Amino acid sequence: MSLRFRLTALYAGLFLITSAALLVTVNVLLRAVLERRVDMLMRTPSTLPGPPIRAVEAEIERAIGALPDLVLAYQWDFTLLVMVVLTAVALGSGWWMAGRVLRPIHHITATARRLSLSNLHERIALRGPHDELRELADTFDAMLERLERSVDTQSRFAANASHELRTPLAIQRAAIEIGLADPGPEELARIRHELLETTKRSERLIDGLLLLAQSDRGLVDLEEIALDELVRQVVAELVAGDLDVRLDPEPCTVTGDPVLLTRLVANLLDNAIRYNRPGGSVTVSLYGERRLVVSNTGQVVPGERVGELFEPFRRLHSRTRSLGGAGLGLSIVASIAAAHDAEVRAEANAAGGGLTLEVRFPAGERAS
Repeated sequence: MSLRFRLTALYAGLFLITSAALLVTVNVLLRAVLERRVDMLMRTPSTLPGPPIRAVEAEIERAIGALPDLVLAYQWDFTLLVMVVLTAVALGSGWWMAGRVLRPIHHITATARRLSLSNLHERIALRGPHDELRELADTFDAMLERLERSVDTQSRFAANASHELRTPLAIQRAAIEIGLADPGPEELARIRHELLETTKRSERLIDGLLLLAQSDRGLVDLEEIALDELVRQVVAELVAGDLDVRLDPEPCTVTGDPVLLTRLVANLLDNAIRYNRPGGSVTVSLYGERRLVVSNTGQVVPGERVGELFEPFRRLHSRTRSLGGAGLGLSIVASIAAAHDAEVRAEANAAGGGLTLEVRFPAGERAS
């Protein structure tokens, strides 16, 4: 049975039950009142003048005694007729009312059936009072908006990933086809170096894609991690050369995946080192309220474009491609932070160029 039929039966059933209860109650009370009034009339002495006429009195008594049954019989017949009429009215009005109530649901269903990847921009845009159905439609529209953004992001990501993967393959193919046609010893050494570099670039890109997919799936292994010790370890492994690194970690413990958190800190530090200037500096600060701040010197970052840094394969400067990055560092940071319910903020430095990145972990233990 359809929902409309069930609602109609429910409306009509409730209406008929309450109507029948009302009419039966009225009839029972009416019978009680009539019987009481008839009993009072029959006990009242006759006030007619003259000698009593027994035959007339007996006939009057019978008529008065039969009056409740006659009235109630008429009343019950009328009640049955009214119930039949009310049943028809209740069914008709219930069917119409159920249709009115379910009309927005039909609209939502029709919109959902039309949707595909090519028309995710459509919305239900339900009008009317802010009731439960309007809330359902607005929730569905919000879900469609999130889904549209996700599909657009995935489409751009797939296109960018295919482009990034095609570039080193094209370089390798050109080096093999052209460079190895008639190579000398120096040419072989150059081609070997070039092939190794493009292979390393492809490996970094694939590793980044796999890590990004892993962080998007969520967390599996959760444990208490001394974030200050992890930061010291990553800094000791990555920092080399004449770069000035200032480390100021306070004792801090967070709950999360140790592998992903290590990669988060490593990507932040690698980004600060890779996109720095010669003789520049990096400041790594960790505060007890679970706040990690990494700041560096470097090129001037336009403030209005800071948000683009967290998008995959997005580079703000043309020369950053030559630095060997895959363009996934900060997007991986954002994904890992989201998996840990942490908040990532980026701010362009006003003086000296560079960027300040802050990761704020939630207070207390993360809900699993």
